[in-house]
Amino acid sequence: MLRRIRFSRTLAVALLILGGWFGAPAANALIPYVYLPTEEELKGSSIGIGRTAAQLLQLGQAKDAARLAALAVRLNPNDERFWSILAEAQLRNNDLKDASRSLARAKQLNPEKAGLWFAEAAIALRAERPDDAVPLIARGLQLDPNNAAAYFDLGNARIMQDELPRALESFEKATALKPEFWEALNNQALVLYELGQRQEAVRRWRRVLKLEANPEPMLALAAALHQLGEHTEAIQLASTALAKNPNYVLPLHQAEQLWGRRIREATAQLLSEPELTNSVERAQANATWKKSQ
Repeated sequence: MLRRIRFSRTLAVALLILGGWFGAPAANALIPYVYLPTEEELKGSSIGIGRTAAQLLQLGQAKDAARLAALAVRLNPNDERFWSILAEAQLRNNDLKDASRSLARAKQLNPEKAGLWFAEAAIALRAERPDDAVPLIARGLQLDPNNAAAYFDLGNARIMQDELPRALESFEKATALKPEFWEALNNQALVLYELGQRQEAVRRWRRVLKLEANPEPMLALAAALHQLGEHTEAIQLASTALAKNPNYVLPLHQAEQLWGRRIREATAQLLSEPELTNSVERAQANATWKKSQ
């Protein structure tokens, strides 16, 4: 972990002339002088500060990043990059209103930057406003049509709108652009299961687990296999998944991850099996999930 960076006030903003208070100075009196940086120097400082804020974001230190990004935009308010970094930091701190304002300012400065439209859509999705997110993503894709992550977000928005065939189409576009995008492949399987295509969902979850041994597709696959009568494998997968991430024992967490009604019901049936009693109780005791704000 990086030690928290603290910045003291090093830039003086006022020059006190003693004569202003005590009358005219003597001819040989020393007049105090404070160096005032130029506008170009302030802009140069903002670049270093903004770069540090971005690095802190990569390290997961969103609060420190937000403070530094706020300083960067004060030093150079006409650079949309700093507003973007500030918005991302605010978003990670669940400060959605300020993040929206920062993004609005960034878009004023550079409306042709696709990432700003995608970021605004991410805020709308976080606030569970898919109807607002879809046109924002669509506009971003006009500027950056090969963005796999944007198609993933579009698929999530379509799930929230209960437009499952269109969600599937978006997730498949994401994996066409990025074949190892396991999250998009996982969501394809979730959609397919809700559409009644269980066997195909199982095939795609198995492909996911070859890419990433993640507990979400692992538990979903276990639930689907349990419905298909594959009892032994289902129990083994479920036990491993709950040990990896106990939060998936909670239906509310499953719903937040956009699991549909059918897969949640299948999971509930699986988790009621006596062989999983200990795993379920342990997961319930260790779950740390809190609903995203």
